[in-house]
Amino acid sequence: MIDNVSQIRMFFLSGLNETNNNRFAFFFLTLLCYCMILLVNISVIVIIIMDKNLHEPMYIFLCTFCMNGLYGTAGFYPKFLWDLLSPVHVISYSGCLVQAQAQVAGSFVCSELTILSVMAYDRYVAICRPLEYHSVMSKRRLILLVCYSWITPFCTIGISTFLTSRLKLCSPYIHKFFCVNWMIVKLACSPAQTRVNGIVVYIIIVVYLIHALFIVLSYMYLIKTCANSIENRAKFMQTCVPHLISLFIFLVTVLFEIMIMHFDPKNFPQTFKNFVAIETFVIPPLINPLNYGFKLTRIRNRILVVLTLKNT
Repeated sequence: MIDNVSQIRMFFLSGLNETNNNRFAFFFLTLLCYCMILLVNISVIVIIIMDKNLHEPMYIFLCTFCMNGLYGTAGFYPKFLWDLLSPVHVISYSGCLVQAQAQVAGSFVCSELTILSVMAYDRYVAICRPLEYHSVMSKRRLILLVCYSWITPFCTIGISTFLTSRLKLCSPYIHKFFCVNWMIVKLACSPAQTRVNGIVVYIIIVVYLIHALFIVLSYMYLIKTCANSIENRAKFMQTCVPHLISLFIFLVTVLFEIMIMHFDPKNFPQTFKNFVAIETFVIPPLINPLNYGFKLTRIRNRILVVLTLKNT
């Protein structure tokens, strides 16, 4: 049995059977949503790259944030769009591992939290230590923080994915319409095989809970500091509120997904499970660039200049 299961080269995905009657409508809505995500994220990235006045740490972190949104959605939407038009929903073994590396509880989500923590640190230095800001947030430190926000999540999730690739699986059926690392682990023939995977997952959870705690404590300190100064209060409302909105959106979407994965999925309707699963790839990548684009004055003004030039 084990010799046979080790030869699994294809996974069968479930969850999209209820969309067969409206699959063309879902396809065009999903395609429209993906095009909007590409448009808003690429627009913010191009504006920051092209305008030298925006080559500051806060805007570079925002650029990294948008790039991460493009990275995460690129691992989901093309396959999802294909499956909406396909009668059979399958994915190769290697393709499933790649998607699991990039998706929910993967490097995309972990990078999101890491970038938010780096942005919180940047705002702390800017508001609480303004005279030292340029010396603290030097070009070298900026590069290190950007590399940290990308490489650390990719490596930590990469270790988990590598351990998953060594498991012998007893079933090719994944009860989800995209690949998640832990869903693959649950297909292992013996629970004893997954002990190391479980330990690594708990370590990763602890690491990123520390990131989340750092963000919360940073903003609590910032709120306390800004309450005593009108100037700092204005700076907080201008630059920190978008971060807090992004953090709130991120936490809500991830907590919903964890809730579904933790409790028995059979207790929830398939439509609700699909909505919770897909919201991570819709709400943060779409809302975050709009949030920053409208809230941050310099980006908003730059967008208005571009639109005005096009209309004249």
